[in-house]
Amino acid sequence: MSFWVYILQCADRSYYTGHTDNLEQRIAKHQSGELEGYTSNRLPVELRFVEEFSTREEALACEQQIKGWSRKKREALMRRDWVEVSRLAHHHPTIHAVRPSTSSGRTGS
Repeated sequence: MSFWVYILQCADRSYYTGHTDNLEQRIAKHQSGELEGYTSNRLPVELRFVEEFSTREEALACEQQIKGWSRKKREALMRRDWVEVSRLAHHHPTIHAVRPSTSSGRTGS
């Protein structure tokens, strides 16, 4: 049995990542709106990426990893631009400390 990780592009240009053991059936259900949830309100959807795995655990681990990625890194993956995926994996933007507000935000008394 095979398992797949897939990325769909929704009508609002957002991406949905999932995994399945029946790719054709799962994509058809997403496209028809039969699966309640994220994609059902963002139709139509288009399959942009798929990768096959030998175990559900591998597919799930890959899905969870991709879900943690930035949009740019997902788009590089969909293009199979491994150089860019690697570059983005090693790029850590500087995090600027934000000073918390000491005010309640209220004006007047």
